[in-house]
Amino acid sequence: MRTLLLLSSLILLQSALAATPPAVTVTNIRRAFHNGEHNAFTDLVRFKGSLYLCFRSCPDGHMVFNTASSIIMHSTDDGATWKQVHRFSIQDRDTRDPHFLVFRDRLFVYTGTWWSGPGKIEPKDYDMNKMLGFAVFSDDGTSWSEPTMLEGTFGLYIWRAAAFDGKAYLCGRRKPGYDIGPRGEGSRVQSLMLESDDGLVWKKHAYFNETAGDETAFLFETDGSLVAIGRHGGGKEAFLIRSKPPYADWSRRQFDRAIGGPLVTKWGGHTLVGGRHTTKENGARTSLCWLIGEQLHEFAELPSGGDNSYPGFVELSPTKGLISWYSSHEKDATGKTITAVYMAELNLTE
Repeated sequence: MRTLLLLSSLILLQSALAATPPAVTVTNIRRAFHNGEHNAFTDLVRFKGSLYLCFRSCPDGHMVFNTASSIIMHSTDDGATWKQVHRFSIQDRDTRDPHFLVFRDRLFVYTGTWWSGPGKIEPKDYDMNKMLGFAVFSDDGTSWSEPTMLEGTFGLYIWRAAAFDGKAYLCGRRKPGYDIGPRGEGSRVQSLMLESDDGLVWKKHAYFNETAGDETAFLFETDGSLVAIGRHGGGKEAFLIRSKPPYADWSRRQFDRAIGGPLVTKWGGHTLVGGRHTTKENGARTSLCWLIGEQLHEFAELPSGGDNSYPGFVELSPTKGLISWYSSHEKDATGKTITAVYMAELNLTE
């Protein structure tokens, strides 16, 4: 009887410890890149022993411009120093939201491109039906392919990618039935899980948001269970989305906050969620949280403001990580607001 009581107490203690959010310190906060352009939408990855950083850079600003390009940088010292290894653009398109995927021993950078035409396009003329996914890829991180159109993505705005069990997956969002009409984003937009065997040719696997689809990040557990963090299209909420193989049935639970540019990843056995959190008191800030069960526990608010968020993360060790994000909270020597890429180190102190 005593043994059973001790065992029960141990199980309860382990459960309590598992539900306790780990403490984190944020150190070595620095501006990692600024070239006088609007630099935004970051991602980080480790590939063949080195770190890679990608982001969009555009001399004309945040909105849709054909002058936008995506920059890829490389670090051999865990992010202390960076060197640009590639920069690419797509004619008459804005290369927005670049994201990494390591798949089949190859490093991919995916971008969901908006059609912009040969000049500036007004927001009222943005058309989801003209969206098209592109990728560049490399086998060594040094030599890169030309931009390659992703088959099966026309009319879809692609976002973060993930891989599991020999297949790659993308979030794609579109108008229902490729509706022709007004801009049409927001509550009417659908979110799809796209699937690929080679990272270049894609097909629909499932719908996971029939309405209010938006940016969604996928995380596969070791057993194939899927955890996703989805931004609410046009709204002030975000969703915790779950599914299990074969990813035919989906559950969706609303969080108590919006998450712009969501990130979800594993670190030290814990689930980290990042993105933009907006409050009346502080405005828009890049926030980091632990996901425990179905609840978010915020552990850091990064230096940020205005146009910001879209974090990337890479684990340096089970107790140390590197986070990237962009923000427009600083000004240059002339007093002009800049939009730059920032980094910091995260340290588990438990």
